[in-house]
Amino acid sequence: MSNQVNGISKRLIVESSNVKLVDGVLESKFNYRKNHFEHRADGLHVTPKEHEYSFKTVLKPRKTGLLLVGLGGNNGSTAVGSIYANQYGMTWRTKEGSNQANYFGSVTQTATVHLGYDSATQNQIFVPFKDIVPILSPNDLVISGWDISNSNLYDAMARAKVFEPELQEKLRPFMEPIVPLPSVYYPDFIASNQGDRANNVIPGSNKLEHLEHIRADIRKFKQDHELECVIVLWTANTERYTDVRSGLNTTADEILKSIGSNEDEVSPSNIFAVASILEGAHYINGSPQNTLVPGIIELADRHNVFVGGDDFKSGQTKFKSAFVDFLVSSGLKPECIVSYNHLGNNDGKNLSEARQFRSKEISKSSVVDDMVKSNQILFPDAKNPDHCVVIKYVPFVADSKRAMDEYICSIFMGGKQTFVVHNTCEDSLLASPLIYDLAILTELASRVTYKVSDDYKPFHSVLSILSLLLKAPVVPPGTPISNAFMRQFSTLTKLVTALAGFPSDTDMQIEFFTQLPQSK
Repeated sequence: MSNQVNGISKRLIVESSNVKLVDGVLESKFNYRKNHFEHRADGLHVTPKEHEYSFKTVLKPRKTGLLLVGLGGNNGSTAVGSIYANQYGMTWRTKEGSNQANYFGSVTQTATVHLGYDSATQNQIFVPFKDIVPILSPNDLVISGWDISNSNLYDAMARAKVFEPELQEKLRPFMEPIVPLPSVYYPDFIASNQGDRANNVIPGSNKLEHLEHIRADIRKFKQDHELECVIVLWTANTERYTDVRSGLNTTADEILKSIGSNEDEVSPSNIFAVASILEGAHYINGSPQNTLVPGIIELADRHNVFVGGDDFKSGQTKFKSAFVDFLVSSGLKPECIVSYNHLGNNDGKNLSEARQFRSKEISKSSVVDDMVKSNQILFPDAKNPDHCVVIKYVPFVADSKRAMDEYICSIFMGGKQTFVVHNTCEDSLLASPLIYDLAILTELASRVTYKVSDDYKPFHSVLSILSLLLKAPVVPPGTPISNAFMRQFSTLTKLVTALAGFPSDTDMQIEFFTQLPQSK
């Protein structure tokens, strides 16, 4: 790689004939090794093959705006306040001592990637994820958004009780002037107990007018800040599931027609998703409802816009997606998983009603499905473990969610093993870094094209590389869903190293128990 390529990373210089830099675009070639299978009468036939990809990655990140639906909620006020705290290097005291702003919990900002072993020292080589190809920092994001409450972000932050009082006061000059834009409010889709917050809503009941209002907000935001990329992210209340049926929302034309005819089953999140797509803004669903109906996915594909979802994977479910994979990979059979939560923030209040809880229950319960299917010895009938999810609203604990899980496994010779996990989560402090990562990875994807034949094209409109950060990943039609945490992490990091022009290490460590052949 030429010396010019030093600019792609502070720490990483790739020397390979498979990569070159042309006018600010990194061009790389990658041989993807894939096993092909054929089921025959005499057994499973495996044929290893290589497929060559060519990637182009525009190195300079785009000026990016992030519009949050639910800007005045716990996640929204925490995400905005944390950026100011990091931009100004704020510190604050607690009874445990002094704290300094950071981006812990963000994969893009604080995770490292294993590249291999140094032949000279046999030391493992790790590099920061953010140093492999250029990506945004959360500090670069321009943030605004909507909320059904007109509280300014200082008042919203004080109500959320996420930050310590000293930090809240340091943030006050930055947060108090920010008032969310009026939002879409259809009472049937969220809990009835949210009605007293709804004092900042777009008037009227005409859904087409609401769509045009949100589109105008997106255009103005983009123009006012001279943005090259806009991402709309739902971090508002969990909605109930909407119906999915022919004539309503199974095609792009149907969903547009349904909005025009004011169909009852068009949800607020449907309005935001369609408005985003029509304005060329990418849309991410951070809640568990089924916003991304087939018609919206078709519309995104038609307009070459990314969509991603569903539901932030931040605490209890993130642990579950790693732990159950560990159990199954160890040859232990999970028979029963009981997950109990109680929390006191507005998310918990909204989830205290049955229809909204059902949306969350579905996303939390589906996380083990692919791990069960991966082992036909343990699960010959592919029957999932008994899996019970309970969420209770307890106002006193506020944003400090309690999550308690019991895992019971069948082990050797009829034995049982039980694991009991108690997890105290600062809910919004775990979710806010995911908001940054979802936006940063979406912006990166917008700079990447690939070629397998003649023409370069973008990734599929359903951005499945975001799966690491989501409980119930939405994937392109016909694509398998992976929930196992480390498999998702590996998928993401291997893609990023491929963009940089080199394959990730295989992690076989074969050179430590064999004689390593000469390299070619």
